[in-house]
Amino acid sequence: MKILVQKFGGSSLKTSELRKEVTHHILRAKENGYVPVVVVSAIGREGDPYATDTLINLIKDVNKNSCSRNMDLLLSCGEIISAVVLAETLNAVGHSALAVTGWQCGILTDAQYRNAHLLSINVNKIISILDKGVVPVITGFQGVTVNGEITTLGRGGSDTTAVALGAVLHSEWVEIYTDVDGVKTADPRLIPDAPTMSSLTYREVIELAHLGAKVIHPRAVEIAMEEGVLLKILPTASAGKGTVIGSGISGNQGGERIGDRVVTGIAHLGRRAHVRISGVDDFNKSRLALNIFDMLANRDVSVDLIYLSPKLIAFIIDDEMCDTVKEVLCDLGLNTSVETGFAKVSVVGAGMHGVPGVMARVVRCLEESQVPIHQTTDSHANISCLIREKELTEAVRALYQEFGLNKEEVF
Repeated sequence: MKILVQKFGGSSLKTSELRKEVTHHILRAKENGYVPVVVVSAIGREGDPYATDTLINLIKDVNKNSCSRNMDLLLSCGEIISAVVLAETLNAVGHSALAVTGWQCGILTDAQYRNAHLLSINVNKIISILDKGVVPVITGFQGVTVNGEITTLGRGGSDTTAVALGAVLHSEWVEIYTDVDGVKTADPRLIPDAPTMSSLTYREVIELAHLGAKVIHPRAVEIAMEEGVLLKILPTASAGKGTVIGSGISGNQGGERIGDRVVTGIAHLGRRAHVRISGVDDFNKSRLALNIFDMLANRDVSVDLIYLSPKLIAFIIDDEMCDTVKEVLCDLGLNTSVETGFAKVSVVGAGMHGVPGVMARVVRCLEESQVPIHQTTDSHANISCLIREKELTEAVRALYQEFGLNKEEVF
């Protein structure tokens, strides 16, 4: 059978009108000779009754230091509601469907609550459902440990579920439906007319996702790259062509050749805090930095944009972790500042490695736009700059123009 995995995000399931659009996508796949396997996220977004963030806030009001095991049990309910509602929507129009939880369809994970990792998937249950001509509507974001404990896969976990199922079921490709018409060259909230890229490499999308683009989770793309699963990011409520994500040439599924461009897109992360530890003894700097990073890791603090010099240790954190960082560092007797109000803006492109002048263009562009750079870092596929959050929109617009990302024809 020609299996096609289709994943629908929470924003695609929010209203009965949108669920009708979702139903049309599923039935269209059947009409085209595919056997659909559907994966869903929790309905809506924060504030909506069954959204993941709403469930999290429900427990935050009860106990800020809640048990992670209990939280996973609660959070799994959002996807179960979605799966049942969509399955019954399909049943109501005469197409047999069955809601299936992550543990019912054999998704085995480790025991790291709130951020579990997949270990294996037993597809026998899914195949038995497909053999009966029934559409399985599977809860994304969740699995079970060998001891029968329910776990969730962390932010973007439904994307990970869909791509992993696509790999083990040998799906023709995996369709990720969302409320935008594909991957944009910049955040459409800042650049409303940013064009949609018709094709991207896995590497480019991983970089964009890690650096703040929210269309698909980087763990899902990493699995797709490892397993050779072609991805399509598609709009739920329109007939747009979306974005094809592959390794270099998309194959015969209607995509285009994917090439490494110098700069593909702009990504950003807001609400960053800048941590600076000065007056450091150069002789003990490395040992001190290791100690600090170990202490922060033990408190679940993720550090980024790390800078080490003879007299300074600097890095950025999510500003929600400021109090935790101050608590960890207060007893070390160091000259420490933790300042909020920053953002990280990044230019991304798999083809920038070894190309001279890209950093110079970034620095010149921001300088001419009067956006001061407080720190930088780079890799083979991105250049990131720490700037004031109040200047983020200006920075994104300037870089967008500098690298010609408003030109649809280059994609």
